[in-house]
Amino acid sequence: MTTALSGSRARAFAFAMLLAATTLCSTFLASAQTAPEAPVASESVAATSSDAAPADAAPADAAPAEAATAPAAPAADAAAEAAPAPAPTANKGDTAWIMVCAALVIFMALPGLALFYGGLVRSKNVLSILMQCLVVFSLVAVLWAVYGYSLAFTAGNAFIGGGDRLFGAGLNGAMAATFTKGVYIPELVFFVFQGAFACITCALIVGAFAERVKFAGVLLFTVIWFTFAYTPMAHMVWFFPGPDAFTDAEAAKTATAAAGFLWAKGALDFAGGTVVHINAAIAGLVGAYVIGPRIGYKREAIKPHNLTQTMVGASILWVGWFGFNAGSALEANGVAALAFVNTFLATAAAVLSWSAAEWIARGKPSMLGGASGAVAGLVAITPAAGLVGLMGAIAMGAIAGVVCFWGVTGLKKLLRADDSLDVFGVHGVGGIAGALLTGVFAAPSLGGAGLWDYVTETALADYSIASQVWVQLQGVLVTVALSGVVSLVAFMVVKYTVGLRVNEDAEREGLDIASHGEAAYEH
Repeated sequence: MTTALSGSRARAFAFAMLLAATTLCSTFLASAQTAPEAPVASESVAATSSDAAPADAAPADAAPAEAATAPAAPAADAAAEAAPAPAPTANKGDTAWIMVCAALVIFMALPGLALFYGGLVRSKNVLSILMQCLVVFSLVAVLWAVYGYSLAFTAGNAFIGGGDRLFGAGLNGAMAATFTKGVYIPELVFFVFQGAFACITCALIVGAFAERVKFAGVLLFTVIWFTFAYTPMAHMVWFFPGPDAFTDAEAAKTATAAAGFLWAKGALDFAGGTVVHINAAIAGLVGAYVIGPRIGYKREAIKPHNLTQTMVGASILWVGWFGFNAGSALEANGVAALAFVNTFLATAAAVLSWSAAEWIARGKPSMLGGASGAVAGLVAITPAAGLVGLMGAIAMGAIAGVVCFWGVTGLKKLLRADDSLDVFGVHGVGGIAGALLTGVFAAPSLGGAGLWDYVTETALADYSIASQVWVQLQGVLVTVALSGVVSLVAFMVVKYTVGLRVNEDAEREGLDIASHGEAAYEH
């Protein structure tokens, strides 16, 4: 097929493809494995704060010390040994905290990201970008329940999970491990928290090719990319069997062998520098190249239509990001507090550094620059939020503000891509900088947490900045390669089926009317 389908046939084909992709993937996985019994303690939990935690973080709800009692009679010992271990129970405080954080992440996307993007496009396209954010988020939420969570957070191999949680099987009543031995939350809470991450990641991508993409094409691309780029990355970076599996050195080897590829290598990604930001940014950049620039790009002024709206969106993103980062501790403890404060400080530092760089380079600091700097700081601190000290967070934010300013100015010119809303310039450049700088500022010598030993529940004595930065770079390269290849294939599939780009008349008229039959403003 060399030409795209059109009209009602294209829309019908798009939704048929969505349904078929979901059904085929789910059926294949279900047939590949026998249906498991619902576990008491789930194995489908990943390390959303990587394999490190602050060295001074005490285990929450630690088991009480053994009572000093006289030796029991042999018969009593035998009876005690025969008694089953108590079923794990959820920590109510941690459960409430992660539910609130999940709601905050959802709030980041709807309305935060939607408003941020909506203000940046022209008035004739604002509803289209809002609709894309809303429907992509909703689509991924359903896919997450059908098969996405299972592929990301159940045991499989080093690169992808299995089918234990297809269609949400076994979730209700199951417990999920946190990062402290013996501490659990309901797996449903972990499911929705991580599901919100998946939803906003896919929504981030649409900003790179805003104002010229077909709505049906966005949806079909989302299904393919979510399935073959997001879920493998989440599994590789965040999946491990849980801290209770690390009982001794030998058990630790077995547990590490069962973990995701990058987790086993020791890559640090507290809340999604690779899985969310670099992953989405590469997809957006590939899309900008494949779809091509907007009509009039570099020949006429293409300005944001409502910077007030963008400022409101950026502010909502900042508030929601506290749930994004601090919630990734999976417990209401000192690690969560550190991530919360670091999110506060790094973002502020990035606002200041971006504004200063713009002031020096252009003579005036802009509100758009300040808002973009806030997002840059949030992106950069994401992989490091619970792993670095306060001064490290400020340094990372300050660096991110400057390098992301360069990313949307100098680098953008070098790349020659019409990345409409600077998805790569902020999320890609900021994500890469944050991932690498995590390896630097996580060092205990610089106030960081170091690497966490789950057997002893203490930080490892040795930490090499050079070695850790190399591991972090490997994580970046894997993300770039996987997302780049999957995105290119996905865009080609969309291009030659439902089509990627609206026609010239529709683009000039605006996607609000052409694609959705309504206008944001009545003048």
